[in-house]
This record gives sequence, C-alpha cells and structure tokens, in this order.
Amino acid sequence: MNTVTRRRFLTLTGVTAAGALAVGASGVDWDSLMTAAAENPLDPGAGVLVVVTLYGGNDGLNTVVPAADRAYQDARPDLAYQPEEVLDLGEGLGLNPGMKGLKGLWDNRKLAIVRGVGYPRPDHSHFRSMAIWQTASPDTSVPSGWLGRWLDASGADPLRAVSVEPVLPPLLAGESAAAASMPVGGLALPKGALGEAFAALGTPVPGEDPWRAKATRSIGDLHNAVRILGGAAHEESGKDDEDEKRDKGASAGGSSGLAAQLDLVAGLVEAGVPTRAYSVSLGGFDTHSDERGTQERLLAELDTALTPFVQRLQGSDRGKQVTVLVYSEFGRRVRANASDGTDHGTAGPMFLLGENVQGGFHGEQPSLTDLDNDDLKATTDFRDVYATVLGDVLGTDPGRVLPGHTTRLDNLIRAAG
Repeated sequence: MNTVTRRRFLTLTGVTAAGALAVGASGVDWDSLMTAAAENPLDPGAGVLVVVTLYGGNDGLNTVVPAADRAYQDARPDLAYQPEEVLDLGEGLGLNPGMKGLKGLWDNRKLAIVRGVGYPRPDHSHFRSMAIWQTASPDTSVPSGWLGRWLDASGADPLRAVSVEPVLPPLLAGESAAAASMPVGGLALPKGALGEAFAALGTPVPGEDPWRAKATRSIGDLHNAVRILGGAAHEESGKDDEDEKRDKGASAGGSSGLAAQLDLVAGLVEAGVPTRAYSVSLGGFDTHSDERGTQERLLAELDTALTPFVQRLQGSDRGKQVTVLVYSEFGRRVRANASDGTDHGTAGPMFLLGENVQGGFHGEQPSLTDLDNDDLKATTDFRDVYATVLGDVLGTDPGRVLPGHTTRLDNLIRAAG
C-alpha cells in the first residue's frame, strides 16, 4: 500500500509535467466565470459531462454485489454481504447498503451500471493504472489526458473544462490546451456585522451617480454568485491535507468533500457558465484491511453527494443535460486477504447518472469462476464508455480523442446533448 502526495501521484503519471504544466494550466476566478455566464452563457441544450474519480481502487464486487453467488461467498467468508443485506437490482446483483439514494435513482431509470469495465493486460499499480484510465492509452504512455485531447480538438474557449480540485488531474491536460482549476474554497465573504454592512453596499439607491451605481451592481452580483452557488465555495468538509490517511481507506490521490465539489458544479451549471466538462474526486478507496465498514462509509459519502446532485439538476433545463461518470483505477481481487480487506485487482463497475442515461445494466457481469490469475476478466473496454460520452454528451467525434479505438456502447445515452 502506498501513501503519496497528490502532487507526487500526478507527477508519477507522467502527464502533468508534459501536459498541464507545460501549457500553463491556471486557476480561474469567480469574476471570469460569472462574466462568461453573462456574456457567453451555456446553451441550455448542450450536454455537460461531470467526471467523478474514486482514487485508490474501489472494490467493485462489494459495490455491485453478487451476493447470491456461491463463489463470492466462498472467496470472502468474513467480507461478503448476504443477499438480504444488499439493495436488490435484479440479475443476482445488489447495491452496497450504503447506496440507498442511488438505489432510488436506479428505480427511476436515472442510473446506468456498466459491468466488468477494465483494459487489456491490467496493471496493479495505482499510478500506472490511473494514468491508463486518465490518458485512455493502455499500451503506451502519452503526454495528454483524454479530455485534454478533447480540449485540444474542440475550440478556443478556455472555460470548456473546469477542475474543482486543488491540482489539475491528468485527464484534463492536453498538449496545447488544459482545463481551468477552480478549487472549492476559492471565495469567502465577510460574515456578521461586517458582512451585513458589505451586503448593504449592494443595494441600489435612487439617484446615485453612474460610478456608484456600477460599484453597487458589482457588489450585488458578487453576493448573488455566492447565493446561487449555495455557499459551496467555502464549505468543503474536511481538510484535504497532503498524504492524509483518514479513517476511510488510505489515500492514493483525490479530494475530500465531494458534496461541496458537486454543489459548486451544480451552481456553475445553473448559472450558465459555458463549461462542458467538470472533474471532481473522492479519495480513500485503498482498502487493504478492515474493508467492509470503511468502504461502506465511503460509498455512503459518494451516495449522499451524488443523489442530491442529480436530483437538483433535474430541476433546470441545463441541469437535465448533465451526465455524471463515476470510475476508479481498478477493482479489487476476488478473494479477501488475511486482514479482512482486498488487494489491487482488475475490472470493476462504472456508474453513469442523469436524465439522459439509459438506466439499467450494460455489459456482462464478470465470472467469479473463470478468472485470470485469480483476477476478474474485464468484459467491457473503458474506452467504449469514453467514446460513448464523447459522442453523445460532448458531441465530438471520438476518433479525434481516442485514436485507433472504434467501438462504443450502444443505448447507454438516450439523447445527444
């Protein structure tokens, strides 16, 4: 198990130095975002992609659980969930009991689960595997992330992609362009008596001179931005210290406070900021010991962040065009280890959520008896999912981003953005 700083992780992937930093990836401020929303608002019919990275290698078998499978129970005598403990999805599978909100989205056909997702010749290293997922290049190292290449190919607006994380993830680093970074915690207004006095300055006064009226509008706009964005900018739960090792799993990159990150994204979408792709993350999934309780808490955190986010977005035209993609760099081994945890494995499920997803199962469930060196055999290439969202959500020819990859998943997204 490795404990590393997020910056070291990004450097080890080999993408940041060659891509994002080389092209001068930079932060973006509130004024720029709000100005863009006013001058070049997001087309209400444009698809928006929100990528959620679960750092550490989430155990897919205890997320979408084959609880009735005898092989699953035999491989994990103290770690397995019993059929009556999981949230039934049909086809012998159930969601982890920490994911009750997502079960409601499943019932309403707002959640798609792609089973057995991985890549050829899997690598059990966090760094190499995450680099593969974020660059979409399983065979060779490349200096750009998959959404970075989409940025390279899709125009000049610098706000087409925004990372709501302290460090730009490699997936958003292109060779000639990179996403902007807008970390949660970027804006705080004064509180108490000082805050009330400051807010009062934003109230128009009849007959005031033009310059004073302009200043009044600016202050009012600033407070409106904070109101629209729900205070998420300064309410990140938990501090994202370097090398943190929380009471969850060990850190292998990723942020905490996923709900605050998504709250910020929802506000930006509703405000009309012309961003088509966002990146958020949750760390702590490197669960080598005492996994069951730890992972269930993490999945509950994921659930309580994603569910209200998706429900909130259903209330606006722009929000209905948002598709959420959730992935981790690998699943875990089938058999539990001696510490009631699991070690680095291979394939796992991907989640897609939103108004436009075709709810239900996609892809085949990997066999628990036909294994490759005790690992699951992937049944779906992760690039098939990327190609699908590139075409059906972002409206881009996938071939410009995923050279040489020609397949995709049919019927995963119901309508183009």
